[in-house]
Amino acid sequence: MSKQQRVKDKVSEGSSMKPGRFSDEGPVNAIVEELVGRTGARGEVTQVMCKILSGRNSGKVMRRNVKGTVRLGDLITLRETEIEARRIKSSFVRSR
Repeated sequence: MSKQQRVKDKVSEGSSMKPGRFSDEGPVNAIVEELVGRTGARGEVTQVMCKILSGRNSGKVMRRNVKGTVRLGDLITLRETEIEARRIKSSFVRSR
């Protein structure tokens, strides 16, 4: 006879978070306050400073990467607010 394998049950571990998500909080809105610069292999991503409008981190200003066209004052929707983008290494700062 072989030993019976023990299987861990995700529910019994007390994990209330969904796999791949950091919090139970849904999408939150943020407003673009500053355009920091372009990043990505071909410059297709814009790094912005945005202010969180709702949720647990409301009022917090954080650095995020945005793909597509974006201007100052635009409203963007963030899937999570725990991770902030790394600072780009260029000294170029773009403001309008």
